[in-house]
Amino acid sequence: MKIITIESVAQLIQQYGLDNYIKDLMKALKRDFGRWDSFTKMPRPAMHVPGGVLELMPICDNDKYYTFKYVNCHPKNPLTGKMTVVATGQLSRIDNGYPLMFSEMTILTALRTAATSALATDLMARKNAKVVAIIGTGAQSEFQIKGLQLVRKITEVRYFDIDKKAMDKFEKNMKGMKVQLVRCKSAEEAVKGADIITVVTACKANVHVIKNAWVKEGVHINALGGDTINKTELEKSILPRSRVVVEYFDQSFIEGEIQKFSEKVARKLVYAEMHELVNGKKKGRANENEITLFDSVGIGLEDYSVLRLTYELSEKYHIGEDRNLIPSMRDPKNLMSIVRKDIK
Repeated sequence: MKIITIESVAQLIQQYGLDNYIKDLMKALKRDFGRWDSFTKMPRPAMHVPGGVLELMPICDNDKYYTFKYVNCHPKNPLTGKMTVVATGQLSRIDNGYPLMFSEMTILTALRTAATSALATDLMARKNAKVVAIIGTGAQSEFQIKGLQLVRKITEVRYFDIDKKAMDKFEKNMKGMKVQLVRCKSAEEAVKGADIITVVTACKANVHVIKNAWVKEGVHINALGGDTINKTELEKSILPRSRVVVEYFDQSFIEGEIQKFSEKVARKLVYAEMHELVNGKKKGRANENEITLFDSVGIGLEDYSVLRLTYELSEKYHIGEDRNLIPSMRDPKNLMSIVRKDIK
C-alpha cells in the first residue's frame, strides 16, 4: 500500500510543477463530473463536536475505485497554533476492496478546492474578468488565486481578512505572482470594483461577509467557506439575484448558502449542478450583466479526482512509500499466523 506524506506531496508538486498539477486536476475534475452518473454518492456524514465538526466524505466509482476523506473544521485552532482544517484520505480498488493508497489531504484539499473553483469560474465568469476580491486570506487563499490565474488574465487582487497577520502572510506569499495587490480595510472595500469575488472564511456562523448592496451586475462569486450546517457567508438576498450553481444539491442544501431557504425554494433557486455545466447541458452565464454564484461546499467526487491523479503521478514518478498496512499471508484465512511465530 502506498503512503503519501506531506513530504511526498511537496516533492511531487515541486517535481511536476504547481501549475501543471492544477491544470491536470481541472482536467480530472472535468472527466469525473462528466461521468456523474457513474458514481455512487451520498451527502457526507458530519459529527458536530465542541469547537468544530468532523466529517467523512465517501464516494464510489462503479468502474474502478472507492475513495474517502476524513476532514475537520475547527475555526479556533489557530489560537493554539493548529490548522483550522486538516485531512487524510484513502484510495481503494472496488474489485477486491484492497486499499491502494493512504494520503495526506490537507494540501490536496487546498489544491482540489482551488481547481474546482477555477473550473467553476471558467464556466461562469465573464471572459474579460480581471479584478479579483478574496475575502479570507487563510491557508487556502494563495491556492485560490493561483487557480484563477490559470483561467482568467488576473491583473489585480484585492484582499481582506479580519486577521492582519493572515493578510501579511498572503501579501508575502503572493509576491512574484505578477498581479497588483491591493490591501483593503474591509470586505466592502475589497468587493467594490471586483469582477470575481472569492469568499473563503472559517467562522462557523450565519454571517454576512458579503452584503447584497455591495454586489454589482456581472460579477461572479465563489462562495467556498459556507460548508457546514449554520455556516454561511452571503446575505440571503444575494441568491435570488444570481444564477446559482452547486456541486450536489443533496449536500449543498444541508451545508451551502441555499440552506437558508426551504427545500422547495432552494430547488427553484438552483439553476444547475456542476456536472450539467461540464457536460454542456446548461450554460454557466446568460449575459454580461448576470450575477453568477458558485455555492460550493466540496464533495467526495473532487477528493476522488485529486486522490486518483496523485496516485497516478506518484506511480509515474516513483514518489511515496510502500508499507504493509494489509496482512500478506500464504493462507488468507490464517490471520493468527501474523501474531504467532509458532504458526506457519
